[in-house]
Amino acid sequence: MVIFNEEKQNKKLEELRQREEENLAQILSVKYGIDYIDLTRVSINTDALRLVPESKAREVEVAPFNKVGKKLSVAVRSPNKQAAKDIVSELTDQGYVVSLYMVSLQSLTRAWDMYKDLSFAIETKAGQLDIKGDEIHKLLKRLTNLDDVKVLIEEILEMKKSDRISRILEIILAGAIFTNASDAHIEPEENHVRLRYRLDGVLVDVLEFDIETYKLILSRIKLISGLKLNIKKAAQDGRFSISIEEENTEVRTSILPDAYGESIVMRLLNLKMIKLPLEKLGIEKRLFDILLREIKKPNGMILITGPTGSGKTTTLYAILRIIHNPEIKIITIEDPIEYHLPGIVQTQVDKKNYTFSLGLRSALRQDPDVIMVGEIREAEVADTAIQSALTGHLVFSTLHTNNAAGSFPRLINFGINSKIIGSAVNISIAQRLIRRLCTDCKKEITPKDSERETINRVLDSIVRKEHIPGKVDTIWQAEGCEQCNHSGYKGRIGIYEAIIVDEAIEKLITENPSEREITRAARQQGILMMRQDGILKMLDGITSFEELNRVVALDDDIEQAELDKRVEQLV
Repeated sequence: MVIFNEEKQNKKLEELRQREEENLAQILSVKYGIDYIDLTRVSINTDALRLVPESKAREVEVAPFNKVGKKLSVAVRSPNKQAAKDIVSELTDQGYVVSLYMVSLQSLTRAWDMYKDLSFAIETKAGQLDIKGDEIHKLLKRLTNLDDVKVLIEEILEMKKSDRISRILEIILAGAIFTNASDAHIEPEENHVRLRYRLDGVLVDVLEFDIETYKLILSRIKLISGLKLNIKKAAQDGRFSISIEEENTEVRTSILPDAYGESIVMRLLNLKMIKLPLEKLGIEKRLFDILLREIKKPNGMILITGPTGSGKTTTLYAILRIIHNPEIKIITIEDPIEYHLPGIVQTQVDKKNYTFSLGLRSALRQDPDVIMVGEIREAEVADTAIQSALTGHLVFSTLHTNNAAGSFPRLINFGINSKIIGSAVNISIAQRLIRRLCTDCKKEITPKDSERETINRVLDSIVRKEHIPGKVDTIWQAEGCEQCNHSGYKGRIGIYEAIIVDEAIEKLITENPSEREITRAARQQGILMMRQDGILKMLDGITSFEELNRVVALDDDIEQAELDKRVEQLV
């Protein structure tokens, strides 16, 4: 006996009807010469919806669905309909550049359904995400630690409201800000998507959620970052800013295709950190005095080195704030401008039309006294920066090298004449960021024998013996509490090393030396190496042995010390 399942058959017929409607919309898009889009697969920008009243949108069968600045995307069912043309004309008169998209009735219905939720939280203006409204403030008051962020996102994941995706993204970003995360990572895997925050330089799992929600979040992030929705197999970079309770945070978006979709990283630029004064960054007193002396010179080059995320930009901005005065002209070439400094000319590079090289050459025609080049990435920029330092300008820049000594081989690899590097470069500084122990829960312990041996051997390698403390009996370790999200750490501080280009170093550079040779020659300057600076901070209870060993390989210093002893014995 055949059982006829009417409900199942009706569902199949409805799916077939919807598919035919989408196919028809695609065919008509070709006829009318406009792009097709399926709004059931993208996130709707509620700011765009606000531009056309719901009653008129339903009557004319249109729906604005994306707005970035003055660029507006409008879904339409009948582009030749006079009423639709009138709406496009009205929007154009308001200064919007309108792009039409052919859609099905199903797509329009989904957009119209979102009108009832317009009052919640989102307003996006020129890459600006404003998180507003009484309801969102109530939600944010619940965010006291990482577990609260997880619980709140899980609650919103269960919602059925049409603005669910916007709410999830808001809580992800608000949670990142409230936990002082530097990055939010959304990473698709085979059966789920993982959300992680980078807290004090270390990635921490927040939660996992479903693939369908991820796809909608991806579209929403692309929309507010000004990225292309239809590009899925190539990397894209964008940016937007967040405004929560009148405080702005800049966000850099990076989209990278991977095996299961597109990996999303949103880097939050903490303006509070960038505003830190130089004396708060953790620079040891003698190096601090040397740096103050070098930045007051009228010409030459000062290099800050280290990997991405090591705090180089924060150091450069702190220096610029010190030297800035009305009597000098300072020009920066950055990618991007992370923080606006009053009284300083800041320019942002464009990969196509305004590169670091072009920007630096153009800046020199503006008669500057000080130039800051965000990063030396290529030979032409290196050469122009060196020539600028030799011709009466004070030049600041960054390099991606592992240590201060690596700056000089790096410049030589760029093709710079080794004989002029010593005349141009004043000082090379390397830095890393290490996590501070949480002051509420850190615990004093006795070091293990292996740890004590490593500490003593690093201390023995310090040239200026006044730095060396007495007997090492105790160190500190991380415990974990609610104040630090159970990590044992809260905040970060810099560890530094530097090499001054004195007569000995200048002579050595002309011989195309290795990093080890430069490091060995620079020891007589008596400036702490990063390992030594880190060990002293550890003994002061600022960080732990484990954290320091995570950031810098302490045994390398021991190997170097042993090598130096053997060299001395041979000589």
